[in-house]
Amino acid sequence: MEQLVGVHNHHHHHHSSSSLSPRTPTHPLPHLLRLPSNRLRSPDHLHHQHQPHPSSHAVSKALRVTPPFFLVLLAAVYLLASFTIFSSPAASLRPSKNRAKLLLPMAAPSPPALSSSSSSLPPPPPELFELDGGGIRAWISNVGATVTSLLVPDKNGVLGDVVLGFDSLDPYQNGTSPYFGCIIGRVANRIKDGKFTLNDKQYSLAINNPPNTLHGGFKGFDKIIWEVAEYMKGENPSITFKYYSKDGEEGFPGDVSVTARYSILASTTLKLEMEAIPLNKATPISLAQHTYWNLAGHNSGDVLSHTVQILGSQITLVDETSIPTGEMMPVSGSPFNFLTETTIGSRIAQVPGGYDHNFVIDCGEVKSGLCHVAKVTDPSSSRVLDIWADAPGVQFYTGNFLNGIVGKGGAVYGKHAGLCLETQGFPNAVNQPNFPSVVVQPGEKYSHTMLFEFSTK
Repeated sequence: MEQLVGVHNHHHHHHSSSSLSPRTPTHPLPHLLRLPSNRLRSPDHLHHQHQPHPSSHAVSKALRVTPPFFLVLLAAVYLLASFTIFSSPAASLRPSKNRAKLLLPMAAPSPPALSSSSSSLPPPPPELFELDGGGIRAWISNVGATVTSLLVPDKNGVLGDVVLGFDSLDPYQNGTSPYFGCIIGRVANRIKDGKFTLNDKQYSLAINNPPNTLHGGFKGFDKIIWEVAEYMKGENPSITFKYYSKDGEEGFPGDVSVTARYSILASTTLKLEMEAIPLNKATPISLAQHTYWNLAGHNSGDVLSHTVQILGSQITLVDETSIPTGEMMPVSGSPFNFLTETTIGSRIAQVPGGYDHNFVIDCGEVKSGLCHVAKVTDPSSSRVLDIWADAPGVQFYTGNFLNGIVGKGGAVYGKHAGLCLETQGFPNAVNQPNFPSVVVQPGEKYSHTMLFEFSTK
């Protein structure tokens, strides 16, 4: 893989194991997906399906010595018991269709001394949840709090799925997904050499993108199954996920309680509110949402004809391993100038490998306390996406390492099949004193809110 100084060109999003081919999709309709059936049945239930009933020997003995009346009675009792066992339905976590609000019990974060007992509990099964806002419809999984599908109307009102993803939830968990649609944490982007020092103690992290740590390590927030704390349907549907990240997880210090809430506002805006509270140690926290967008439709080819406006007048320069040097470069006069709407493909050839850079958000236009970060337009469908957020930076990535991965409905995602605009703290900020700090103290609250506002031009 070529490496050029000053260019962030071997992509942080591609997991080291992503050359494995993901499972071929078997579910053309993501919202019908229910995985996996056996995880909802007890081992005893499965045992009953294959083993003779323990009382069968006693029954056969009784057949030789009892009169016909008792024979009939015994047979009736035996049949009734068998019917009851085999007809009892498997437990299901599917949200009830006829309830406007579903509250699921959520254990309060346990102190570290008690957390070992909870770790023996089996994780909840992978699931999908639908948010139907009337204008747009989202499918979101508890695996990585991932947006797997998002249907958005075009200029003629025709709905199209504008996010890259898979029909099965397996690739999201097993590392073959290039971070499609998920929440990234505990720290998004790269940490130099997988090391940082905090309160005079050096921490060593998992090196999953040698020589650096990327997107939280080998098993970041994108691959864990989050708990569903609340799921609401109706006019402003929402789902709230929670995760308790333990001290030492992937090398990071301290226990952290994390919440991510997706909601649909005014029928065509997807809102994401992320919060995290360190409970007992200072720790770096920088969460990001990693959806790959293609506003013409996830299966429509590349995004080079999309126009993009990024409201950031500087980028953070990087070294040959994509770690920022600490210097800022003005975008004016360069192929990184997206201050006005510009076609992605018009200058991408001037950027070896494609765009994969952190832009410093200027924050000129503000709405509800959030800065206008970017605007994306697809000329063929006239779909427009405006992104608003309260983070200091945004990573613009043009899917440079998509290499024919098979996604939803058998769609083949080649190079530049999607684009990411990930609002974030600056890469390697924990080791760069002149960058905005990503360190959060115990009891303080980290928060990061994003709006994805859809319209047509």
